[in-house]
Amino acid sequence: MKFAIITHVPHIQSQNQYFAYGPYVNEMNIWVKYCDEIIIVAPIQKAEITAIDCPYNSNNRQFVSISQISLLGFRAVLNAIIKAPKISWQIFKAMNQADHIHLRCPGNIGLLGCLVQILFRGKPKTAKYAGNWDPKAKQPWSYLFQKWILSNTFLTRNMQVLVYGQWEGSTKNIRPFFTATYSEADKMPMKLLDLKTKINFVFVGALSSGKNPLYVIQLIEELFRKGYDVFLDLYGEGLERKVLEHYVVSNGLEGRIVLHGNQNKETVKKAYQNSHFVLLPSKSEGWPKAIAEGMFWGCVPVATAVSCVPFMLDYGERGLLLQMNLEQDTQQIETVLNNETVFDSKRKKAVEWSQKYTLDVFEEEIKKCLDNEK
Repeated sequence: MKFAIITHVPHIQSQNQYFAYGPYVNEMNIWVKYCDEIIIVAPIQKAEITAIDCPYNSNNRQFVSISQISLLGFRAVLNAIIKAPKISWQIFKAMNQADHIHLRCPGNIGLLGCLVQILFRGKPKTAKYAGNWDPKAKQPWSYLFQKWILSNTFLTRNMQVLVYGQWEGSTKNIRPFFTATYSEADKMPMKLLDLKTKINFVFVGALSSGKNPLYVIQLIEELFRKGYDVFLDLYGEGLERKVLEHYVVSNGLEGRIVLHGNQNKETVKKAYQNSHFVLLPSKSEGWPKAIAEGMFWGCVPVATAVSCVPFMLDYGERGLLLQMNLEQDTQQIETVLNNETVFDSKRKKAVEWSQKYTLDVFEEEIKKCLDNEK
């Protein structure tokens, strides 16, 4: 089977290999295990390979380099309009060669892919919508348009649309899905942690305004000022890094809050294993891997109630749902810090839930997607 991947994810070419954001590539490597040949339609960028970048496993691949486009700002939109015909033609040619078409959404390239796939009504297709599928969520028009096309069973034929969470009123081609990082073999007894001495918090994600890392730091600061022996490790890079570093130094938090930058999977795993809580006050998510990963190792998740997060946290039974009010959220965390029984209960429930979603189960579900369309 010839499998075409249409994605906005930037790639880095190094000799005869193509690298991209690790969690995305690791997932795609599972899909391509069941394909004879892959066609990757994606942008190429000139950048250094970092600890979070991974290569594709398949050697039988064709790479189609396309331009990156943006819809933010008048000039960017004008540039996108100029480049769209060529990109659409490149997508069309890849889809025409493929036996199976796979779209990665939401994104500007995914938007073009959604439009072009209409011309291939008979070909088997999947779309992984890695954003927030909640119909009530406030989102950019381009995201809403992609969701409308993918849900329209007249325009979009012979496609399974994989989304995070179960949403009332979904069309028959919408399939609830998930993602995974760890395998059955990774499972081990939960590390014993108590709240009597050092209490560790971890944040894993982009240091961007959308992920609200400053709010995480302010929560830890508030708990520290109230006398709790709390520490925070942040993993990730982004435009907010200098702002965060300045805040940490200005408020005398250097000994308690450390920004580690991008680190490899093993380093982050050890951080989860040694942490009591995983924090993610994000404005928007699909299936937040940092939360699921932290829960797998026994972290109590503390996250905003976006997308399927309330379902992941069982509406507060296996974690805490942030209100984005510093006083209220500090009190929520204090309630758990002051009750070890509640802490242990939430940890246990978090582990039991997250460890159902292993890579083994994930791979079986991907195989079903491909088997259903043979």
